[in-house]
Amino acid sequence: MSKKPSPSLPDELTPYVAPFRFDGTGEFHLKSYPTAEKGGIDKDAGSRIIEANRKRLNDFQEKLYAQDRWSMLLIFQGMDAAGKDSAIKSVFEGVNPQGCEVVSFKQPSAEELDHDYMWRAMTALPERGRIGIFNRSYYEECLIVRVHPQVLAKQKMPKRLVTKNIWRERFEDISAIERYLSRNGTVILKFFLNVSKAEQRQRFLDRLEEPAKNWKFSMADISERALWAKYQAAYQDMIHHTATRDAPWHIVPADHKWFARVVIGSTIVAALDRLDLAFPEVDKAEKSEFKRIRDALLAEGKETEKRKPVAVKK
Repeated sequence: MSKKPSPSLPDELTPYVAPFRFDGTGEFHLKSYPTAEKGGIDKDAGSRIIEANRKRLNDFQEKLYAQDRWSMLLIFQGMDAAGKDSAIKSVFEGVNPQGCEVVSFKQPSAEELDHDYMWRAMTALPERGRIGIFNRSYYEECLIVRVHPQVLAKQKMPKRLVTKNIWRERFEDISAIERYLSRNGTVILKFFLNVSKAEQRQRFLDRLEEPAKNWKFSMADISERALWAKYQAAYQDMIHHTATRDAPWHIVPADHKWFARVVIGSTIVAALDRLDLAFPEVDKAEKSEFKRIRDALLAEGKETEKRKPVAVKK
């Protein structure tokens, strides 16, 4: 009886990727994505997948860096306390920092406000061979700016350009830029960490009650929490209009941090596997040169051994 063939890596990881992926095909309703999903596994099984994905990611990242052809852009969005920072730290634990860079976009500086809203993100894009991680991103321009119109007023845009169509126009511009990046070798994966309002409340309480987490708490978080419904509506519209096959969104169940890390790590690893990454091959001329250098180093070692003084027994 013949053995059943082992599933490919993407097939193995599909249960933790496909249910949460939206590429713009069909309708999208944020409420249709549960925040407390566990994918039919428990935390112990999840921990094994997380660890396996770390090893796979480390291997793929080394090949990505050595091949120097593709780049990868990972975008993380979510409400306060959704777990973006800890997810990034966990998924990339042990990965060579030489090939990865995390960029956190804060309130725009005076210099940044003198440019278009995409400028600062464009200057931070990953080089070929590298993984760039945006902890929040240019999508804030369709989220916080939309929820707080006074922020848009500070962006120095000509008044005639600020119309009722501005958000649809931004969706179109962002999608066009992402399509351009994709066509030039940047793999784009976007993650929305979908946390429930109840779980956010508990995490805020943890920050207040645990001294080691006090520094994470901000009164501004509570002010933004009061606008929960507006933010959910903004995310719904944004994901619906900016998810494409070139740059899909992944709506990550974030109430259980361990499962969020299973989904994120599996998505990244499966995407890297599809790139057929490999270390560059050495041509015949280089191999010949390597042999010459190797022979010289071996001969040098033998000469050193000959010159060692012989110990005299007393």
